[in-house]
This record gives sequence, structure tokens and C-alpha cells, in this order.
Amino acid sequence: MPNINDIANYAKENAEKLGIKKFDIYGSTIDETSVQVDQGEPKQVKASNRSGVTVRVWNEHNTIGVTSTTDVDPTGLELALKTAYEASFFGVKENAPDFSPEATVPISHTPDDKTPQAPVSELIEKLLRAEKELLTAHPAIKGVPYNGLAQRDIDRFYLNSDGAVRKESHSIASVYLYSKTEEENKKPRSGSAFRISRGVGDLDINGCIKETTDKTISHLNYEKIQSGKYLVVFSPDAFLSLLGAFSNLFNAQSILDKQSLSTPDDLGKEISSPLLSVYDDALHPANVGAETFDGEGTPTRKVTLIENGVLTGFLHSAGTAKRLNAQPTGNASIGAKVSVSPNFYHVFAAAFPEQELSLETAENVIFIDDLHALHAGVKALQGSFSLPFDGWLIHKGVKTSIESATVAGDFLQVLKSIVYMEKEVELTPGGVAPRVWVEGLSITGE
Repeated sequence: MPNINDIANYAKENAEKLGIKKFDIYGSTIDETSVQVDQGEPKQVKASNRSGVTVRVWNEHNTIGVTSTTDVDPTGLELALKTAYEASFFGVKENAPDFSPEATVPISHTPDDKTPQAPVSELIEKLLRAEKELLTAHPAIKGVPYNGLAQRDIDRFYLNSDGAVRKESHSIASVYLYSKTEEENKKPRSGSAFRISRGVGDLDINGCIKETTDKTISHLNYEKIQSGKYLVVFSPDAFLSLLGAFSNLFNAQSILDKQSLSTPDDLGKEISSPLLSVYDDALHPANVGAETFDGEGTPTRKVTLIENGVLTGFLHSAGTAKRLNAQPTGNASIGAKVSVSPNFYHVFAAAFPEQELSLETAENVIFIDDLHALHAGVKALQGSFSLPFDGWLIHKGVKTSIESATVAGDFLQVLKSIVYMEKEVELTPGGVAPRVWVEGLSITGE
């Protein structure tokens, strides 16, 4: 991608030439290499370089036109500005987007330290070794049907006609392993794990192999389960999946569109057990590749969503913040309609009850490791869910894999029924969280 200062200069010159007074541009380039393997052979090797910019132009009547292009040379930018200007006369009149009031606020530190990319041969070799270790870990493990090792470099920038100029660069590497078993007269079982880091060199592939192996083996001896109400422990990943499925709860755009479980008046209401706190914290130290600004150039930050069980904040774009008389939070993505989404959840115990709960001593507790079919089993506007899951019945530290079962409930009721949150937090793709204990959830067995 050309130098951002060059892009800013081309854009200014072209805008002056076209008589455009007000515009902004957001762009990114992703340079990615990924590999997959199958039974000791490389199955797929992909290298891609994707870049794109989104240009927004405001006309004299302050309506807005938006266009996207992959072409960031002077001619490409001129065409994009022209097209966006022409489109601006058909732009929305009501609640039209505007610059973020924080697009020019200084950011103390933006990352630009990329990790050198590893050669493709090294990626293939590491992934083949991982597959081989899984296949030899237990005779029942017959395949690793889903796997991947990827590295990507990301450059992002934002600039506008008021003088905002922001840019940052990151490197991210990740590995995913999913193994499957085959045993006579038994159902196939599976286990998976994921790791992420700044570069392939410091990726914990061994930890990923071990977690996948342990989970897969622990599912081999499975039993049916009685339907009923149980004390349920959600793994960090499962709890964050559920929270993500109902993220309309904190999303100011969803709230304004009346597509949310919350209303603007709910701030300050107790919506969960006082044990729970939830932040959206893009800059959390565990967030690899943390973005320091959003699509509108607003700096990202720690946003308190639930504090000791009380709903204390929403995620905002510049537009929703203006309409709800709040500050933008750095959660916007730019486009014809600006959307709002979470960056990185930080879920933790706000308090610890006197009685500690432990899987070593608890009796007949269900531990949910992974939730499935979130797109189908969640009614995000009713707050209800019914989801198949992978997990174990745990009795005094002894784990028995559950053949197949679903968990159902009401998300707001789940938040209120949290009875314990462990101290240890774990990193997942969506954030960090501890295990969360919830009383009285309906489990349907076979």
C-alpha cells in the first residue's frame, strides 16, 4: 500500500480539484499466508494480499455518499471521490453520519512493529508435525479434518479533510486444530483448540496439540444424560459465545433501531448477578493485534458495559453517541451505514462469594465446553436460546463425556443466575473470561 501521507496528499489535491470540501477515507491492507494439511500432505496453501479503501464525501447540503475501491493510486482515488460525491445527492437526510469529534484526538501509542513472516515451508512443516502428533496420540484419533496455520500483516489508516491522519500496523499468527475419532460401534467424537500470537515463532502449537488431544480423548467414553435442571459451568469460550450472540444488549445502534434487549433508559439497572463485570477493552494486554482506532478514526478504549451486575454503558459510533448524548467509544466500522460491534471482551469476577466452588468437589455439575449452532439456536430479540453443546458431567472431579444434549434458557435469566465466577481467566478468540457457574439451567438429554 502506498504511504499514507501520499494518499492524504492525493486525496486533498483531488478533492480541491473536484470542489469537495469535506471527506474522509478509511483503508486497510492485509497480507496473509495460510496452510492446511491432510493425512501427511499439504492440502491447501493460500497467499493473498487484499487492500481496500472506503471513501465518504459530504456535499453542500451535508448529505453523504460512500464508495469503496481497491485502487489507491491518484486516479483510483480521484474516481472514488467523484463517485462518492455524485452518490451524496441521494444520501440519507435523517441522522446522516458526521466526522467523529474524536478523530483528531492524539493517540499516545500506535503499533507499527510487524513480525517478519515465516516461509511457507515452515508453516507446512509445523502443521504436519501437529497433525502427526494428534494422529499418534491415541489409536481412536483417525483424522484432523479441520486445521489451519495462518500469519497475516495488517496495515490500517484513517484520514479526513479536518486534518485527521491515523495509521497502524500489526502482525498476527494463529493455529486451529480439530480432531475426530472412529471406534467400532461408537459415535465419532471430536475436540478442538485454537492459539494466537504476534508471530509464528511464538505460537504455542504444543499447547494447542495437547488441548485438542486431551479434549478428544476425554470424549471417548460417553454416556447419555438425564434431562433436568442442572448447575452448569460455562467454559470461557462458551460464555463469550453466548454473550456475543446477545451483544445487542450493549449495542447503541441496535438499541436505536429497536433491535435490542435494552432501551436507552436501562443504564443503571441491575441486569445480572453482582458477581459479574463485563468490559469491552480493545487495548487489553491479551488482545493480540489490538486496534487503537476504529473505522471513524475514534480512539479505542476500555468501555464498562456491566459493573458489579449493573448495566453501565453501551458501544457507540459517532452517530449513536450524538443521538444518545454520549461519547463515541471506538466501536464503529465505516460504510454506507455505520455499524457498531464489540472489540474484545474482558469478563471477570467483580466479587468472590465466601464459599468457593470447585469442579474437584462439586456433584453432578455440567461443564459446557463448546456451544454449537449459534446462528440457528439463538433468538436474539427474545433473549432465548436452545443450543447443542459438547461437555461433560462432572461428579467430584470425575468427568464423563455427554453423548449429546442441548442447553436452553433466557440470556437475561442466565446473567441473574450466576452463582460463581472463577478467578483464572483464559484467552479466547473473542476476549478473556473465567469459567462461569450458572444455577438451574434446563438440559435436555437424549
